Amino acid sequence: MSYKRWLFLPLWFLALFTGAKSFVDNPLLGSRRLNRLGLHGWRVRLAHRLAGLRRRRLSRDLDPALRRQFDANGFIEVRDWLPSDAFHSLRTALLDMETGCRTQGQGDTVTVRVPLGPEVLGKVPQLAKVLNGPRWKAAMSYVAGSGVRPLYYLQAIEGGVLGGPPDPQQDLHADTFQPSMKAWLFLTDVGEEDRPLRYVPGSHRLTPERLEWEQRRSIDVARKGDRLSQRGSLRIGESDLADLGLSEPVSFSVPANTLVVIDTCGFHARAASSRTSLRVEIWALQRRQPFLPWAGRSFLPLAVDGRATWLLGLADLLDRVGLRKQHWTRAGSWRRRLETARSVGSVGADS
Repeated sequence: MSYKRWLFLPLWFLALFTGAKSFVDNPLLGSRRLNRLGLHGWRVRLAHRLAGLRRRRLSRDLDPALRRQFDANGFIEVRDWLPSDAFHSLRTALLDMETGCRTQGQGDTVTVRVPLGPEVLGKVPQLAKVLNGPRWKAAMSYVAGSGVRPLYYLQAIEGGVLGGPPDPQQDLHADTFQPSMKAWLFLTDVGEEDRPLRYVPGSHRLTPERLEWEQRRSIDVARKGDRLSQRGSLRIGESDLADLGLSEPVSFSVPANTLVVIDTCGFHARAASSRTSLRVEIWALQRRQPFLPWAGRSFLPLAVDGRATWLLGLADLLDRVGLRKQHWTRAGSWRRRLETARSVGSVGADS
C-alpha cells in the first residue's frame, strides 16, 4: 500500500460503521482477508439486527395486515391507495405540471426525475397531504426502519428509447447490504410490457443461506464481480435463487393508484420488454445509517422536504469544481418531456 493510500486508512476504517458499500472504493470493505474473517458478514448481521429493532418500535403505527404482508414477503402492495377522485386530481396536477426535470440514461432506458421539494409542494398542495398522511408515513417508516422523511421524486421510466445495451436494472440485485426502502405510487397503469418492478418474495430475510451467499460473494467480488456488484449492489442469477430457498420473482403489473413499498435488501429488478414503454410514478427512497439503534424521526419537515433539491445542487457544484461527475442532466420542461414520451409509450389521460 503506497504512502498516500495509508493516509486514507482512518477514513476507510470509519466507513466500516456507516452505510458505505463499495468493495472497490474502500480496500477494507473489499479485502479478501478481512472478508474471509467475516467482516462483510458482521456488517450484514448487525445492520439487519438493528433494522429489526427499529421496525418493532415503528410497528404500532402500521396496519397489522400490511405489517404481516411485509414481514412475509419484503414488500407492501396496496391497490386503490387513494380515493378515486383524490387520485385523479393529484395525477392530473402532476402530469400537467410545468417545472424543470433531470434525466439519466442506463442501457436502453432513460429515467426522468423531478425532486419533490417545497417548490413542487407549493404548486400541488394535494401532494403534501398525501405525503404527510399518517397511513403513508407509517408504511414508509416501517419498511425503512426509520422515521426520517424519505427523499421524494416525480419519476418517469422511458424504456427501450436508447440504442444502448440492455438496462442493467433488469438484473436481479440487492441495492445494498442493509435493509432500506424504495416506494412507488404509480400514476399510470403498469402492464406486463411496461417494465414492471419484479421482487423475490422473502428475499429480505437474512437466512443462513443468504448470509453464507453474502459472505462468499464478498471474498472475490472486488476482483471478479461485475461493475455494479463491485460497488455494493450484488447481482444474482435467477437460477441461483433456489439454492437460497427462494422462489421466482413476482411482477408488479398493476393499475394506476397502486402503492408498492419494498425492502431493497431483497432481490429485485426491472422487467425486460420487447417494446418501448413509459410509466410514471411518485418515487421514494430512504437509506439511513444502518448502525444506529434509534428510529430517528425528523423534527425539521420543511428542511427535509428540500433535501432532494439540495442534493442535486450539491452534485452540480461538485461537478463544476471537478470533484465528482453529475450524472443527472437538465432536460427542460417536465410537461413537454412527458408529451414527447407519450408518442413512444402508453400513457393516456385516462389510463
